[in-house]
Amino acid sequence: MNIAYLVNKYPAISHSFIRREIAGIEGAGGTVFRFSVRNSDPELLPDIRDKREYEKTEVILENNWFGLVLQMFIKALASPIKFADAVRVAFAGSSFRPSDLIRRIAYIAEAAWLTRRLREQNVKHLHAHFGTNSATVAQIAYKLGGPPFSFTVHGPDEFDRPIELDLRSKISDALFAVAISNFGKGQLMRWANYQDWGKIEVIRCGVDDNFILNNRSKPTYEKTQFASIARLSGQKGIPLLIQAAAILKDDGYRFTIQLIGGGEMQPQIENMIRDYDLQDYVNLVGWASTMEIVESLLDSKAMVLPSFAEGLPVVIMEALALEVPVIVTAIAGTPELVNDQSGWLIPSGSVDALVEALKTAMQTPPQTLSEMGKAGRERVVSLHDSMKNGAELFELIVKYHAHDQ
Repeated sequence: MNIAYLVNKYPAISHSFIRREIAGIEGAGGTVFRFSVRNSDPELLPDIRDKREYEKTEVILENNWFGLVLQMFIKALASPIKFADAVRVAFAGSSFRPSDLIRRIAYIAEAAWLTRRLREQNVKHLHAHFGTNSATVAQIAYKLGGPPFSFTVHGPDEFDRPIELDLRSKISDALFAVAISNFGKGQLMRWANYQDWGKIEVIRCGVDDNFILNNRSKPTYEKTQFASIARLSGQKGIPLLIQAAAILKDDGYRFTIQLIGGGEMQPQIENMIRDYDLQDYVNLVGWASTMEIVESLLDSKAMVLPSFAEGLPVVIMEALALEVPVIVTAIAGTPELVNDQSGWLIPSGSVDALVEALKTAMQTPPQTLSEMGKAGRERVVSLHDSMKNGAELFELIVKYHAHDQ
């Protein structure tokens, strides 16, 4: 079966799990065409596998606007009833501000162009990642005569604005919808029509084989180091980690935190490190390759992520796959993977709880940390195998198409 994947920006550093899911579908016998709404910068992709994905991906907005608008008018003239339905979907939840109107007209043009490409490639199913603009374009394409679609919802970006994103309508029109955790499924059920609950599925994100199959070395837990891998955004709670580091420093603890990632809050984080005089304690690494992340985790007592809002972070799976315990907040889907046998679950927003967890990890014997890491790895291998989960998604696509005929 020919399947298309649609993502707002693909490939991307934070979207490597999508690459792995595609590999699972292809391993199960599917043929996948990749589409990205916006272009990525290949120079910013540290993983060679993402660079290869870039070469396989068609970018919708890389095509000139004249071509996109032309396809929109062709659709309007050829199928005015379908086009009117597509316009209704495009403007659902709109604020009708000029910028919002322009964006939603762009969605229609993108969907019109995509519909033509999917027909040319004989695509039978379109899957979008994230319930935001990519799922909107997939839904509009369906209304314009494109193939049945499904989409995966990840977390706070969708759950923070379900009405604006019109999640209810998306779920209703989709062949099926996917959540990455049972928590996420419950959130989708909250916003879906009751009669659509049965087509909300759970497919968990998978872990890179570099973590699952890592046989080179094991963590020793001897260094007083912690790793935190995160996009530096408001959701991740990194300023709380900096505050905790300052408290630990003032209490006389010696440690280092390898902070891997970048994002819009990087200047603020840099200022906090300087203001708290933490240059010898917190190393802001920036974005890193998969192997650099592996090395940092293997040198750490625990991976720390004090998030305020999440779906289920892949980095938690990666750390546990390497037998590194985690210090994470008990939010969203995280408790479905982490328990007190594999790490420390702390309340969100509590710097005191974070400080205590860091102290406890520093004082925990290496043998105990090793046992915690092994327990976490067993959970990850059981729940987050990329090839298996990608194959399960492919099976769902085939099953729902068979029922739809």
